[in-house]
Amino acid sequence: MTITYGRLILLFSLVLLPAAAQAQDDTVLDEIVAVVGSDIILASDVDGFVLGVMNQQGMPFSEDLWERALQQIIDEKVLVIHAKRDTNIVVGDQQVDQMLDSRVSQMARRMGGETRLEALYGKSIIELKAEFRDEIRDQALSEQIRNQKLRNVRATPSDVTAWLSQIPTDSLPTIPDMVRISHIVVLPEITEEAREEAMEILSTIRDTVLAGGATMEEMAELFSDDPGSAPNGGLYEDMALSDLVPEFAAVASRSPIGIYSPIFETQFGLHFLRINARRGDRIDYNHILIEFDESDSDAEPARELLTTLRDSILTGKVTFEKMAREFSEEEASRTRAGAVVDPNTGENTLFVEALGPLWQETLAGLQEGDISEPREVTLLDGRRAFHIVRLEERIPEHKVSLATDYARIERRALQDKQDRIMREWMKQLKETVYIELRGRALRTTTASNTSNN
Repeated sequence: MTITYGRLILLFSLVLLPAAAQAQDDTVLDEIVAVVGSDIILASDVDGFVLGVMNQQGMPFSEDLWERALQQIIDEKVLVIHAKRDTNIVVGDQQVDQMLDSRVSQMARRMGGETRLEALYGKSIIELKAEFRDEIRDQALSEQIRNQKLRNVRATPSDVTAWLSQIPTDSLPTIPDMVRISHIVVLPEITEEAREEAMEILSTIRDTVLAGGATMEEMAELFSDDPGSAPNGGLYEDMALSDLVPEFAAVASRSPIGIYSPIFETQFGLHFLRINARRGDRIDYNHILIEFDESDSDAEPARELLTTLRDSILTGKVTFEKMAREFSEEEASRTRAGAVVDPNTGENTLFVEALGPLWQETLAGLQEGDISEPREVTLLDGRRAFHIVRLEERIPEHKVSLATDYARIERRALQDKQDRIMREWMKQLKETVYIELRGRALRTTTASNTSNN
């Protein structure tokens, strides 16, 4: 994974710079440490990069880490120089604008909103975007030329076999118990009492905002049930309509800017929103969510439906896949005919120890091919639901092997192959770019080479 370099990394990590300064008291932040083409690299660029790595990966500071960070920044600049020479690689202003908006919005969310971000850095959002526009464009250029080089790289079966064979047999890692599973999800019915209670609460909040008794931001921070936005006054920025659930997107797409919407319902509860800005299909908005009281939901209809579906599948009248596509109320698995995958990797083999206790309890008594009785489950978004689970395959704890872990090994083999290709290519690209090390970089590299001899 490539980490964005330069002052952009320093900006993201600036609040932690005192720790970095303690780790390297003798660092001169603005010393020029390298020249690549006509661009200079400052010690502060490298320090910011290193700080990001230390913060993300929990690594201690070392001169070796600093040198590797410098080399990666140099590599990025070399890629940008070659990308600018390639007339087939073009980064438009609209793409840069979208990347800037997304990055600044991400920073603002982490820091509690745009106002706090501006106060922290003493610059307006417009000034921050202007300052980092060229670096964002360079980032896009380096990504394009890298992707162009690696687009057709694949890990062949022989690559995968070779990658695994380089690990001594007695050093092969142990893979914990895994399963492949499918499920059909049905949500409990919201009672009219729960719906009326949520409506009463949200109506009071909305009326208070409309009357000027409090701002939407104040009320969201106090009462909204959305943990992702409540601390920031209900604010979300640079959201694509396609990333929102359909009911929410429908209201957001037609709401005038600055106007409080009527109350509407989604799978998460009741909301109202205010659109702050619209850029094509991307929007900034505040919203307040009041969830339905799950303790007042009726689970019996969900259990009855799942029991009926299970009986129909077991008697051979219909397939599990067909019932999942028609009845499951979890979108992610429904579109895959009920198959459950790791949302981070897309893997369909899941570590049992990573599943929640409700899942583990349901799977404990199942044999391959069995379908569980209806059981309660907590979905990834935190909602309470009920499901029936089919155990497709159980893979006991084992030493990693091609037979059971091919997809995982293939990903590692592909990453190594891509890294090797990039290293060899970078050597060629550097031959036609002026690179000079100075000051601390020269001292660090010399010391490193001496210690390795």
